[in-house]
Order: sequence, then structure tokens, then C-alpha cells
Amino acid sequence: MPTTEPNMFPAWLDRLQVRYMNPVVRPLAPYLPGFAVIEHRGRKSGRAYSTPVNAFRFDGSLYVVMGHGRTDWIKNVLAAGEAATSHAFRQYKLVNPRIVGRGEAGPEVPFPARIAARRLPLFVADIASGE
Repeated sequence: MPTTEPNMFPAWLDRLQVRYMNPVVRPLAPYLPGFAVIEHRGRKSGRAYSTPVNAFRFDGSLYVVMGHGRTDWIKNVLAAGEAATSHAFRQYKLVNPRIVGRGEAGPEVPFPARIAARRLPLFVADIASGE
């Protein structure tokens, strides 16, 4: 399915990252500043996946700049309506996932994500209350 979201990176770099870089970063991401691991299930297979991402937690939400376009993990989370994440040494449940179009980010978005959102869309999910 074609998407309207731009991809900052060439396809070969996306494949390199998924195959070689993500396995190295995945165990470290929950403990590194600016990173998180999104735990989600495949839309068709139901298989469990964990994807390291650059993320910003701010005011009860998690923000991820969509530099790679609408990837499988984003499609999976949007389809499921929820996911889990490990971020800054803690586990969170994510609900109400959505896409904020480029140029639509307001003051509720953390500053670094708002800067990137001038050119790229954002994936946003609320952190479930009590988390």
C-alpha cells in the first residue's frame, strides 16, 4: 500500500538497519536517552515483535518521528490500537496511537520532535493512565 509519508532514508539503509543495526540496539534502547523499544504484534501473523525507535516522552504521550515512513511496526500498532514500550528503565502501555501530519505539531509536542515534524509526520501514542 503506497503511503504519503516521506522516507528520509533510502530503501537499502532501511534494510541494513532492520537486519544488522536493530539487533544490536534493541537490548540497549530501553536504557539509552532518546530511545525506546516498541513491543507489538503482527497484523496478519500475530507474531510478537520488538522494534527499537528514537522516542520522546512528554506530557503523558510518546512521540516518534517517522523518518522511515509508515513502517510495519507503525501499521501494526495502529491496527491493534495499543502496544507496550520500554523507555527510560520503565515499561508503559501505549493506547490511542495516531499519526500527526507534518507541519501539524503544536506546543504539546516536545521541542526536538516539533522541529523534525516540520518535514516529517509523527507517530504519537498516549501512555495509559496509572503507568
